[in-house]
Amino acid sequence: MGRKPSRAADPALSPDPVAQREIRRAQIDMSFDNQSLLVPLFGQFDANLVQVENRLGVFISARGDTLHIEGPEDSVARARDVLQALYDRLAMGQDLDSGAIESIIAMTNEPTFDGIVDADQNAPPIMIRTRRKTIVPRSKAQAHYMRQLARDDVIFALGPAGTGKTYVAVAQAVSQLITGSVQRLILSRPAVEAGERLGFLPGDMKDKVDPYLRPLYDALYDCMPPEQVERRIESGEIEIAPIAFMRGRTLADAFVILDEAQNTTKEQMKMFLTRFGQNSRMVVCGDPRQIDIPGGDRMSGLADAVGRLEGVEGIAVARFTAADVVRHPIVGRIVDAYEGTGA
Repeated sequence: MGRKPSRAADPALSPDPVAQREIRRAQIDMSFDNQSLLVPLFGQFDANLVQVENRLGVFISARGDTLHIEGPEDSVARARDVLQALYDRLAMGQDLDSGAIESIIAMTNEPTFDGIVDADQNAPPIMIRTRRKTIVPRSKAQAHYMRQLARDDVIFALGPAGTGKTYVAVAQAVSQLITGSVQRLILSRPAVEAGERLGFLPGDMKDKVDPYLRPLYDALYDCMPPEQVERRIESGEIEIAPIAFMRGRTLADAFVILDEAQNTTKEQMKMFLTRFGQNSRMVVCGDPRQIDIPGGDRMSGLADAVGRLEGVEGIAVARFTAADVVRHPIVGRIVDAYEGTGA
């Protein structure tokens, strides 16, 4: 590879030559046993290596099955950990994309990075297996969330868009449905407040509410083959419905997910939480800073429920920030711009 060093590694761009000279520089070589994984590891036109270079301020060159890394000592160490984690991910049969690489880079700043990527052999693995893929945590917060999903009865997942709150919950629900630990998967979210808005949409009630539930369908189709999703919906094993349809029911032997919970009223949230039945798990996902109902925080059932229930036995709260966004890296920067300290 004949790429030039990334900007962050270019000493000419440093405003302080004295400080630049004080930075200890290092170089290391890495080799990989399975050469068939090198093409996806490097990426098309070495795009993955370029991403690591640009983010960490190092220079990476490849010769055969060996990578040579040069740059500031700390950055070289981080680049080595990132590349090893990417290789291990491929070795487990998982795909790589720019979002996964960005998340692994971010996790090298966490003190528990080794524990996340190389789980303690005596502890349960931090992963969720579904028919179509295996989901592993992309941030420290996601690792903590996955543990809560496997342990607690009711979980509140709070944070901005793109942090995987709903997606990971759906994956856990699909995993438990497949293994038979629950008999039903129930997905719900608020639709809209005024019935006339639904009335303007064509079709029957299902056609009218489906657009509001589409993100839940998307997550399901990503975890199960489409024909299985349709078959289980027809048989009633998977139910996707607005929160209003939950009234008067007892949801036993079920994994129940409420999405966009910040747009429920206090009365709706109380109604939903009290549907909880035997051998069930309930996940309530929402972004407390994206409340669309009139009255804002004061009327939100999510804020009210978390305030009342946090600390109650069997109930867990997972909180995500912009640093945990696992979509395109620019999404995290957008969230920061809107919700950061200067917002």
